[in-house]
Amino acid sequence: MRKLVVSAWVTLDGVFDADTMHEWFFPFNSIAKDEYIRDSILGAGALLVGRTTYEMLAAYWPYELNDENGPAGKINSMEKFVVSTKLEKADWNNSTIINKNIVEEIKKLKQQEGSEIQIPGCATLVQSLMKENLIDEFRLLVHPVIMGSGKRFFKDEMKTSGMKLVKTQTLDKGVVLLCYQLVNE
Repeated sequence: MRKLVVSAWVTLDGVFDADTMHEWFFPFNSIAKDEYIRDSILGAGALLVGRTTYEMLAAYWPYELNDENGPAGKINSMEKFVVSTKLEKADWNNSTIINKNIVEEIKKLKQQEGSEIQIPGCATLVQSLMKENLIDEFRLLVHPVIMGSGKRFFKDEMKTSGMKLVKTQTLDKGVVLLCYQLVNE
């Protein structure tokens, strides 16, 4: 059975806005953070994304030819599942659109053999999957800055019955990895 793992990069106040990454993500770059992100990608068996994230990733990764650290080859070759009722085609290698019976299709993916399925960001998708109790783990790279405003990863009505801390790691420049598994009642 495959685990469904959320991988999100956030500020202390939960901002994950790609438009402001130059303020909160890039100033805290380090070799340790790069290694964690690379290893996370290499450890995944598939990606599950929403339309917006798919379009953002598909516009970049297929054209990334410098793969000395390994993530481009992996991300381009791995299975990618896109949850979207608007997207009509997904041309990026190994991409499949899920547009009907979404919860049931994701349950089927989780029942398959293989490595974990990662959700990189995708707050709207995560929110809907949390309501269905389909998320197994959250991996948050928390950056030591408070933005005060911006697009937040956790929105109103995103709640859990509880989480168990399974791993922490302090990276350079104050970035902290927090890994939580959901506690099922």
